[in-house]
Formats: sequence, C-alpha cells, structure tokens
Amino acid sequence: MLTIRFDLLNLKTGDTFLDAGTGYGRHAFEAARRGARVVALDYAEHEVAITRATFAAMYEAGELDPQSFTGVVRGDATCLPFNDATFDCIVTSEVLEHIDDDMSALREIVRVLRPGGTLAATVPSWFPEKINWALSDEYHAPFVKGGHLRIYRSSELRSKITTAGLVFRDSHKAHGLHSPYWWLRCAVGPQREDNKAVSLYKKFLEWDIVTAPPITRALDRALSPLIGKSYVVYATKPPLQLVETRS
Repeated sequence: MLTIRFDLLNLKTGDTFLDAGTGYGRHAFEAARRGARVVALDYAEHEVAITRATFAAMYEAGELDPQSFTGVVRGDATCLPFNDATFDCIVTSEVLEHIDDDMSALREIVRVLRPGGTLAATVPSWFPEKINWALSDEYHAPFVKGGHLRIYRSSELRSKITTAGLVFRDSHKAHGLHSPYWWLRCAVGPQREDNKAVSLYKKFLEWDIVTAPPITRALDRALSPLIGKSYVVYATKPPLQLVETRS
C-alpha cells in the first residue's frame, strides 16, 4: 500500500533514493522495483532487520536487480549519516509527527538532497487525526511511547518544508478508506485489535490492498480528498545556481 504517487517523484532508473523512516520498507521496495539505487533508513532496530530480510528475499527470488539496492541502515532522521547532496529523491512517510524537532529532520533531509532533487513527505491529515486524538488518549504522545507528537495543518507542513529550503510543488491526500478504521480503533481502544468490528474492518483493508478491486479503488479516490488518512507534499530543492544567486 503506497502513500506516495511515484509518478510525481520524477524518479529515473539509476537515481539515488532515500526512504527516511522506512518502517517495513513499502516505498523503498517500490523504488527498487523502478530501478532506483535505494537506501532505507529507520530508527527502530527491529524494522531495519525485517526490511533488510525482505530485500534479501526479493533479490533471491529474482524480483529485484541487485544494482538497485545500496543498504538498510539504522539511523536518526535529525542526524543523517550521509554526505551533502547524496540523493536524487527522498521519501519520508508518517515520520515527522513522531519527531520532537521536526525542523532539524527537514533541514537534514534538505542537506542530503541534491539540488534539483525531489522530496515527498507524508503526515496524518489534520481532520482525521483530530478525531483520533479526541477519541483516545492512548493513540498519541505523551500517553503512548513513540506516539504522534503533533497534528499538522496542511499549511503548517508546507510552511516548514519551504522554510527548510525547498520549493513546494504539489500535494494530495491518500487512504480515504483507512480513516474510519482508525476512528473505530480509537473508539474501542487502539490496542483492542481483538474487537470484532476492528478485526472485520482490518480484514477488509487487507483484502482491498491485495486485490485492489475497481469499486473500492474508486471509493478510496472519492473519499481521500475529504477524509484521507495521510496528507502528502511534494517539493523540490532549488538548482545550485539558484541557491547561489539567492545567497
């Protein structure tokens, strides 16, 4: 299940791609399938291990070209272990809301992004997220360790990205079918996956992800602008000559 629209990334075969906060690697795997040279980074050790193992299995199965993989590393988004201007494209999906100093993370992302390169950043959408917070304290920090620290308005995320040095290009919302699932989970308790209604909705979402029938894809597209779970921003780092002129 992808949150990013890869057709908006300008990603080309051989481009260097960083998935910053990769989780279990969904965007990293897709970038590798498209021929990018991929680095996946996450702070959580167990997610790094699982993503690394999945990449290995995909290569062994012949699903990926070995040239498309650079590595899976454990690291901190506020102090990235890469040289300046290393990557042609960076994705950070559902990460910034977990980071206390989100501007430090964005400045680091801009630092390692090459001039002319593209960033795609996603965070939980404001309206669905407000409902989650209202329904359950167990859903967010400080009540849960590692939970969401803030709720972004779309204008706030765009402003922070441009303040960090990028040029806003496009945006959209995604996963319209997923917001009601999280409202339901928060209503019964985020840890109550054994709840019958939660379990049935989860099975429906898993079926939808695997089969992607036209009717649910159309419904998701219709709902996403209204109640999409994620808000996605695409931005570009100004070309070097433009940066030098401004300075």
